[in-house]
Amino acid sequence: MRRDVACQIEADSLGSPAQMSASPIISVQHLSKTYKSGFSALRDVNLDIRQGEIFALLGPNGAGKTTLINIICGIVNPTEGTVLAEGHDVVKDFRAARAKIGLVPQELSTDMFETVFATVTFSRGLFGKPRNPAHIEKVLRSLSLWDKRNDKIMTLSGGMKRRVLIAKALSHEPLILFLDEPTAGVDVTLRRDMWAMVRELRKTGVTIILTTHYIEEAEQMADRIGIIRKGEIILVEEKAALMSKLGKKQLILELESPLDAIPEALANYALERSPDGLRLTFTFDAHGDKAHVARLLRQLDDAGVRFKDLKTEESSLEDIFVNLVKGDA
Repeated sequence: MRRDVACQIEADSLGSPAQMSASPIISVQHLSKTYKSGFSALRDVNLDIRQGEIFALLGPNGAGKTTLINIICGIVNPTEGTVLAEGHDVVKDFRAARAKIGLVPQELSTDMFETVFATVTFSRGLFGKPRNPAHIEKVLRSLSLWDKRNDKIMTLSGGMKRRVLIAKALSHEPLILFLDEPTAGVDVTLRRDMWAMVRELRKTGVTIILTTHYIEEAEQMADRIGIIRKGEIILVEEKAALMSKLGKKQLILELESPLDAIPEALANYALERSPDGLRLTFTFDAHGDKAHVARLLRQLDDAGVRFKDLKTEESSLEDIFVNLVKGDA
């Protein structure tokens, strides 16, 4: 799953993530958004994003992900609350805050009749940055777009157009990059290339906030994960800690002959019998005492239950996410 992709965006004065301040680069405090229709898109959201991390924001459609991003990026005004981007209020000090942020939207919207080089250069100018062809070249090379620099956007594939959007977002050298569903509609190979590119960007000190419907994407890339449901942040956790805290493991036993009922001696194990009686499933804490598995196998043998095969399965981030958004975890 990991492939080295050359990324020539230099760290300049940013340094490595490990050397950076522990203070949040984005601070969201008591943020709410209610539209004129009365729809409440966000409710008292509090969230800090650390400098130099990859933060994945997960949630079902309509949960408030895009509204939250649009408020942080200054596209939508909040009803209540404050957002600071590197210390700048996104409403009161919009220009300074927005200059720190690059946004890659879901929609493939850019001037189809412009060339790649021209449209990325124009985006840099929108932020009042002086012309810097060397930086534009560096960005385009890092995204494997240099050979396409003189091509019109309309001639590019969907994956290449999405790369152009990333190049536009990086044109003004932001410290914060929002990727809103960056790999939607691209093939698996390109998706993995983009994952590698994002990791390389993080090495330069860029803080990356990612929304995605691909749970595998968050599991592969994120340092921390936030889950939003019905406009509320219900969880923010280190990925490894989340997997440890909520992960479950299953021992699945394929039996030699059908079992009509689970023996009374095994009642304490909360075993689940398949409808045909040919499989037993035991769910347990993946990080707890593993001796109970050995005890279960011994007691199965004592009860005369014979199995021909066994396997274990561990819950994925997708399983955890589904349980959380359903309110089951």
